This record gives sequence, structure tokens and C-alpha cells, in this order.
Amino acid sequence: MRWAEEISREELGKIDQVIDKYREKHGSLIPVLKEVQDIYGYLPKKVQHRIAQGLHLPSSQVFGVVSFYTFFTTIPRGKYIIRVCLGTACYVKGSKQILDNLQRELKVEAGGITRDRKFSLESVRCLGACGLAPVLVVGQDTYGMVTPGKAIEIVRTYP
Repeated sequence: MRWAEEISREELGKIDQVIDKYREKHGSLIPVLKEVQDIYGYLPKKVQHRIAQGLHLPSSQVFGVVSFYTFFTTIPRGKYIIRVCLGTACYVKGSKQILDNLQRELKVEAGGITRDRKFSLESVRCLGACGLAPVLVVGQDTYGMVTPGKAIEIVRTYP
């Protein structure tokens, strides 16, 4: 995964392979974007433009899809995305303190990425697990009934 705006030849080759795989398939933009984001780590404008050219689509269409779906990102993200629920059930059970503790521990504000690019920290309005409040998600792993101290312990287990 790269974190700079410059795209290496190797990455361009991989991106072009994905585009070539889907070029003749109708409705392939989302799978292409997903695979390219997996390769490059995010979808900066240069990469979106390359996809648009390769699939013979307007850049505005590619940007529209990228900006519509939340699983696509135009900014670098950490290896692990930490999501802290600040919905009502979680908030009343202390999720704000969890977020505050993680910000201090990781030295990053919500919406940011750690210096080592290991973690992105996000606050979200609902994770759909109100019965487990407060809820924390790290990558694909969901943790319920988390305390501020336990959140730190959980995050420290990620390599």
C-alpha cells in the first residue's frame, strides 16, 4: 500500500491489469474501484482518472461513485480502521471517553491516521449493535461492552 501521491510503475501495472480484466464487462466500475483500492490503499484523483480512461468513462462518473459509497476513500487510511460508536446507546454508556482515551493513546484526532499509518480513528453514529453498547470496531472485528481501558488493550493486540 502506498501513501504518497506518486504512483509507482509496479502499481500502475497492477491497476492496469485490473482495468483490463473488467474493460469489456458492463457495470464493472465498482469491482474495479474495490480491487484498485485494495492495491493502492485509497483512490486519489490520479488513480480515479486512470480508471476512467481505462474503462472509457467520464472522470465525473468515477468520482461520483467514489464519493457516494462510504467504503471508498480518497484519503489514505491506516492498516486498521478503528470505529467508535457515538450513537445514543453507546454515548450514554461512555463511548465518548473511549474515543478520548484512544485519541490520547494513539496521538491522533478522530478522522485522522496515526504517524505510523497503522490506525485510522473514526467516530460513527451507529454500528447497529446497540445491545452491546458501547461498541468499538477494529478492522472487521466488533467488540461490545467496551470500557475506556479495555479499548486500549484491544487496540494494542493488533500487529
